[in-house]
Amino acid sequence: MNSLLQDIGILVLRVWLGGTMLFAHGWGKLANFGERSQSFPDPLGFLGSGLSLSLAVFAEVFCAILVILGVLTRLASIPLVITMMVAFFIFHADDPFGRKELAFLFMGGFIALALTGGGRFAILKSKILPLS
Repeated sequence: MNSLLQDIGILVLRVWLGGTMLFAHGWGKLANFGERSQSFPDPLGFLGSGLSLSLAVFAEVFCAILVILGVLTRLASIPLVITMMVAFFIFHADDPFGRKELAFLFMGGFIALALTGGGRFAILKSKILPLS
């Protein structure tokens, strides 16, 4: 029973975090890609607006969908962790914690999923990072 509850907990975490990332953050970037691609922030300072936006969309839309479905959850979580690290440590570096705490919370959740994997209810587990 304990194992089942853990897997249900991982499923809830995957769908909750991935769904929130997809619909509250990624979808708007994807839907308005054309107009945002010239003015999107480049927090690393060398990628340019278009590539920075493309990487954010890749993580916040496509990787979030993989996390929701439990497809290669460990691998799909890595770009999400990196995106949230950039948001927290670089883009919002000078902001008060209350302004950047959402990136911090997402980062922690996606780190947890990178460590645990997708659980029993995952569709496809990684052969590269085989730990369940």
